[in-house]
Amino acid sequence: MKRKLLASAVCFALVTACGQQDSKQAEVAADAKAESKVEAKAETKILKSGINIENMDKSVRPQDDFYKYVNGTWLKNTEIPADKSVYGTFALLADKAREDVKAIIEETSSLESVEKGSDAQKVGDLFRSYMNTEKLDQLGFEPIKPMLAKIDALKTHDDVVAYFAASQKFNADSPFGFFINNDSKDPTKYIVYMGQSGLGLPTKEHYSKTDEKSVKLREDYLAHVERMLNMAEIKTAKEDAAKIMALETALADIQWTRKESRDRNKTYNKLDMAKLAEMAPEINWQLYFSTAGINEENIIVRQPSYLEKLSGLLKETSVEDWQKYLKWNIINGAASILSSEFDQANFDFYSKTLRGTEAQEERWKRGVSTVNRLLGEVVGKIYVEKHFKPEAKARMVELVENLREAYRLAIIDLEWMGEETKKQALDKLAKFTPKIGYPDKWRDYSALEISADDLFGNFMRSAEFNYNRQVNKLGKPIDKTEWFMSPQRVNAYYNPVMNEIVFPAAILQPPFFNMEADDAVNYGGIGGVIGHEMGHGFDDQGSKSDGDGVLRNWWTEQDLAEFKKRTGKLASQYSQFEPLPGEHIDGELTLGENIGDLGGLTIAHRAYMLSLDGKEAPVIDGFSGEERFFMGWAQVWASKYRDQAMTQQLIRGPHSPATFRGNGPLMNMPEFMKALDVKPGDGMYRAPEERVKIW
Repeated sequence: MKRKLLASAVCFALVTACGQQDSKQAEVAADAKAESKVEAKAETKILKSGINIENMDKSVRPQDDFYKYVNGTWLKNTEIPADKSVYGTFALLADKAREDVKAIIEETSSLESVEKGSDAQKVGDLFRSYMNTEKLDQLGFEPIKPMLAKIDALKTHDDVVAYFAASQKFNADSPFGFFINNDSKDPTKYIVYMGQSGLGLPTKEHYSKTDEKSVKLREDYLAHVERMLNMAEIKTAKEDAAKIMALETALADIQWTRKESRDRNKTYNKLDMAKLAEMAPEINWQLYFSTAGINEENIIVRQPSYLEKLSGLLKETSVEDWQKYLKWNIINGAASILSSEFDQANFDFYSKTLRGTEAQEERWKRGVSTVNRLLGEVVGKIYVEKHFKPEAKARMVELVENLREAYRLAIIDLEWMGEETKKQALDKLAKFTPKIGYPDKWRDYSALEISADDLFGNFMRSAEFNYNRQVNKLGKPIDKTEWFMSPQRVNAYYNPVMNEIVFPAAILQPPFFNMEADDAVNYGGIGGVIGHEMGHGFDDQGSKSDGDGVLRNWWTEQDLAEFKKRTGKLASQYSQFEPLPGEHIDGELTLGENIGDLGGLTIAHRAYMLSLDGKEAPVIDGFSGEERFFMGWAQVWASKYRDQAMTQQLIRGPHSPATFRGNGPLMNMPEFMKALDVKPGDGMYRAPEERVKIW
């Protein structure tokens, strides 16, 4: 019995012991499993640097050329694709977005049955109409013949004026045009803005510059006009091309420069119809506006001296010469949606000659771009559902507010600005409206008819649809939900009359915005972009509007003088940069963007440092937090240009080339000098007294 008890005891003990041991093992196993989970969770929280290490060229000292240090290997190893004139971060992301939209189009087009008039029908049929090159080649220039016939029917100068107005409805060019926007001095109302237009070359300077490149370009343009007129079976093509060139040159001669047209005060000239008629009496304004379907008491004329001189030029130029010019505008404007012959000729001049692009993009790529252009918010809605996560929007909202707080503190700390002006600046900052990812209200395209076998008609109906949408705004409340970029656009913008900063979904991805990366690179990337757009509210033109978007001077005389002194110094700095031998950046033309870059990056850096809350940032990939911040900024500007494209960038602006956006702001920032230990004699060094601090 004892044995039995012993056995039982042993068993109990064993069981007990075994039980205790099993229990202990279970506890250890559970702890190990829990620890493993914690470690796994911690691993998911270990964020990457977000820096493209493989793009770096560590043979370059960051103190000498930070942009090349960050992007040098990429610059050495990357060839610009044949179908690009500029290639870099923006192009890479745009290509990705286009692939994403292509997938949406293919998915939409594969549906077995779609209702006529539905979004799916419109997307699929628009793409099909663009891809049907066989039909386009059969048609030749047949689609524009009715429009050319209408121009042939013009008999008087009043007929020409009426045509100028009618051409707006189908998006054809003429010597002046109009658009609808908030009244800059009363942003609660829509108003008509009228401005100069009508040149076949990009700017007025292209018609007057005497350097060898410009002279050759004008010769090439004249030959291009003649070539296109011949293709349209105009028998007097050579003579007509010369007349067209002469008339465009006369228009260019009286137009304002791009720098002059940047000035928001000088371009705000509100006139009633009587004063407009007095200023430009040879233009039949009553006929013009009745043809346009507009009945407004006042309009804003952006370049009054141009319209005044155009009034005389209108009558001095024969109706026959206006007809030649207007026919050219139709042919030129429609070329890319006509037959392959016209499309290729258009590419040969505007892309190959003007910008150095070697080959056309594949047809499908241009087809996707067409869908984006005509039905942007239709595909944008699907794009957002597939490619924009709610947590990305939440993180962006947080970043925007962090940047806003950093800007607030920066304004308070400004030594050069008085309290009265600071109060106004802080009020404006507080009233910034951020829009992130996509519109709250999507555009209604139900009135737009799209056909699978009528590409030209699709463009004409789209132009009329947009024209009516714009004109119908007059007299109605401001639509504060409207976006001026689709979500799949890799870009961002600031709208001064609405005091809003807008960030489409497509830009919210690496290297700008990386949900898996440490804060440093995000503050340097998308933080710099957020700061840049906020900075436009305080640049040389955006600063002319207050927090409600009203164009008015809210500066004291002393503060405004100091602001202009500092911005003038920045303009002088950038004018010294020489991207091509003998070709400099125009510091005045690019001033707004350069202020945005400098102020934006300065504020983004402050926001990043505030986010650390006094703690030291981790070292990742061997780089400190501040180093990664500045690298995050530099890497988003990785870009290469063909020489022709660079020349056009320098003439047209308004942005500085990428290299100088990457390096330019850093050379003015003491924060960069300290973080990278930049010393006198280093390429990135600028003496303290030569640096510019604005915000």
